[in-house]
Amino acid sequence: MSSETQALYTVRRGLATFGPAMVGLKAALDRRFVAWADEIGAVSMLYPTLMPVAELEPLDYFRNFPHLAVAASGVRAERLEAGFGSTGMETTGMETIPGADLADARYVLPSAACYNVYVHLKDEVLDGPRYITTVANCYRNENQYDELQRLWSFTMREIVCLGSTEAVQGHLRAFKVRILAFAERLGLGLEVAAATDPFYQPSSSVAVMQKLFPQKEEFQYKGELAIASVNFHRNFFGERCRIRTRDGEPVFTGCVAFGIERWLHALLDRFAGDAGAALAAVEAG
Repeated sequence: MSSETQALYTVRRGLATFGPAMVGLKAALDRRFVAWADEIGAVSMLYPTLMPVAELEPLDYFRNFPHLAVAASGVRAERLEAGFGSTGMETTGMETIPGADLADARYVLPSAACYNVYVHLKDEVLDGPRYITTVANCYRNENQYDELQRLWSFTMREIVCLGSTEAVQGHLRAFKVRILAFAERLGLGLEVAAATDPFYQPSSSVAVMQKLFPQKEEFQYKGELAIASVNFHRNFFGERCRIRTRDGEPVFTGCVAFGIERWLHALLDRFAGDAGAALAAVEAG
């Protein structure tokens, strides 16, 4: 990493620290996405960082994404009573807390921002399409991390639509056009590629349909780094969270997701590390 890059940000063990120029660029980029959400009347929400295991389990999260889950736990009471950490911690170079000392984890740090949306709306009946935007610090266990391209802790902005299949698909089509136009103005030249998320059990008819008709499209910078995506979940979350329309049918859902730090990587690459030029382009775009 060059000294100029170090002045902008540092990344250690998948965790990024930003300097003032990057803080400003990150804020401007997110303002752009929030402005798009405001234009369609999306309600802005912020949810708790921790999600209960009991709320994610019905969504097949631990069947589909067990490798990504970052669990949150505390030290067992009996270990605290035994004086855990009271002797030698300052001199032993302690870097981990042994798993045997930890209580069972009832919460996890989410790997995507939209899960809280569906859990929050559980058992609701919607009169029409509902649009919600939220931003979250997300966390994913990975085999390796790569600067801003792949982090352990990162920021995700999402714009979610819940309603009829027509409303959701229209939402995703409109944002596909908007993202590509914005990227073109920035000179990013994104490519669109079909991808999949294993929301469904592999043997289910819905999973088979997803393979035949991909329900996730990624916007890739230089053909390899996905910096945004549009995702059609069909009525999976509507069924699992019992979110229904007035006629009693499970709602369809879809989300537009932006990996903020990946956008920052693409912008710095495009503008040769000039955060000021990238900021001016984002604000003009």
